[in-house]
Amino acid sequence: MQLVVARVGRAHGIKGEVTVEVRTDEPELRLSPGAVLLTDPASTGPLTIETGRVHSGRLLLRFEGVRDRNGAEALRNTLLIADVDPDEMPAEEDEYYDHQLMDLDVVLADGTEIGRITEISHLPSQDLFIVERPDGTELMIPFVEEIVTEIDLEEQRAVITPPPGLIDDRAEIASSRDAAGDEDEGSDA
Repeated sequence: MQLVVARVGRAHGIKGEVTVEVRTDEPELRLSPGAVLLTDPASTGPLTIETGRVHSGRLLLRFEGVRDRNGAEALRNTLLIADVDPDEMPAEEDEYYDHQLMDLDVVLADGTEIGRITEISHLPSQDLFIVERPDGTELMIPFVEEIVTEIDLEEQRAVITPPPGLIDDRAEIASSRDAAGDEDEGSDA
C-alpha cells in the first residue's frame, strides 16, 4: 500500500536541500536517510534520502543526486510516497492509518447505525471523520477520544458517544425551547 508521507517545498540554500511538509506521524521512520520514496509525479522519482535535519522547526531533506538549488527547485510540490505493508500498524497504540479507518461503520454505543466513514480530513487542530449517513447526507465527527470511544478493526466499526446536537442538531435546541414554552404556558394560567 502506498501512503503520502510528505510534500516537497521550496529549495533551502544552494546545496540541494529542500523543505518538506511532513504528512506522517512517523517522520523518523518514513523520512530517514536511506529511505527510498516513490513520487507523484512519478517522473521525478524514486528518490533516496541522503540527509535530513531540522532547521528553524522545518524538516530539510537532501536526496541522492540532487546537488544544487536548481535540482532542488525542480522537485517543488512533489509528493513523497512510502510503500507500506497493509498489515503494518502505527508504532503507538490508539493510532491508525487512514486506510484502516476508511469504510468503517460508525455506530452509537447501543449499536445504532450512524453511517460509514468515507473520508478523513486532517485539520490543524484535530482530524475529522466525514461520515455518509444511510440517507446520503454527510456528517462530520471530530476524531477525539471523548467522542470516538472505540475503534474495532476486526468488527470494522467506530463506536461514538456524541454530545447533544452533533448528530441531530435539533435535539438540544428543541428540548430547551420546549421547556421554556411549557414554563410560559404554565404562568399564563
